[in-house]
Amino acid sequence: MNKLRYPPPGTAPATLIVPQEHQGQKPMVSLIEYDAHSIEERKVDTIDDLLSCLDNDKVSWINVHGLGDAQFFQQLGSHFRIHQLALEDIFNVGQRPKIEEYDHQLFIVLAMAYQNKEQEVVFEQVSMVLAEKFVITIQEDAGDVFDPVRQRLRERGGNARFMKADYLAYALIDAVIDGYFPIIESLGDSMDDLQETLLENPTRERVRQLHEFRRVIAQIRRAVWPQRDVLGRLMRDETGLVAVRTKPFFRDCYDHAVVMLDLLENFREHTRDIMDLYLSSINIRTSDILRVLTVISSIFIPLTFIAGVYGMNFDPKASPINMPELEWPFGYPFAICLMLAVAVGMIVFFRHKKWL
Repeated sequence: MNKLRYPPPGTAPATLIVPQEHQGQKPMVSLIEYDAHSIEERKVDTIDDLLSCLDNDKVSWINVHGLGDAQFFQQLGSHFRIHQLALEDIFNVGQRPKIEEYDHQLFIVLAMAYQNKEQEVVFEQVSMVLAEKFVITIQEDAGDVFDPVRQRLRERGGNARFMKADYLAYALIDAVIDGYFPIIESLGDSMDDLQETLLENPTRERVRQLHEFRRVIAQIRRAVWPQRDVLGRLMRDETGLVAVRTKPFFRDCYDHAVVMLDLLENFREHTRDIMDLYLSSINIRTSDILRVLTVISSIFIPLTFIAGVYGMNFDPKASPINMPELEWPFGYPFAICLMLAVAVGMIVFFRHKKWL
């Protein structure tokens, strides 16, 4: 998502260039047409099969996934009067969410997020064209967060079947925004678990996990922040494509984005607190090690002194066999017992002072 993409220098404006990773990927198209009384859902093989939705009074939702055929999108833009610059933005995946106004249409770029099988957060660009009677969504790959919207349309749930294309656009945008909540909740739970384990085992692996959390938080924040601005534009729309009765729904969606940004800001502060906790844990462990080493050194200092005094007072004229005793056969046992008594006495003293 964060990779910078741009056309080759000198390329003419509105040139459609298929992204390298989508080369050869055939676009798959589905169409849902509905009104308050009926709904029809089908797969579409050719652009001509979509033209009928322009001649009826139903709301049409055209969903396309796959960006491997520039000619297909050129024809789609020609039949549905999508601006060439909007078509170019469809292929410039990974760009910042935004909204653009063209001839009787609104072009919206969103960042959809979901977790894959490895529980990694994946971001995907979703482009949307809102017109008076239809909504077109273009995705990079199959799979999305729109299944609840499809289910409401089939079951006549809520207001979906009784309102126009602007409400459908709201429902789709709301699904994208709400798709971040499970990710943020999972992120918060993982951070709480990390904080608990960090107190018991402050290792470098935990720090690596913490930096991964901070990276994901930054990515989500970069996606949600501009989408909040998109919702603000839709709340103040003056083109007439967003009805007055639909704007309160966009305002509710805007509130969801604000809540997410507040949560992400709290999480970012929490990562700083966890890093401070890690550093404090490391300092405490280092202090414990230094205290133990200091106690051991303190015990051996008098032992070294006793051994030095005793070892420097031998009779140099004595034979090597009788040298240690200094004419007293209990010299060695006395020195060893003295050192042992001093060591035990210092250990008892340190434990009494709770230094050990």
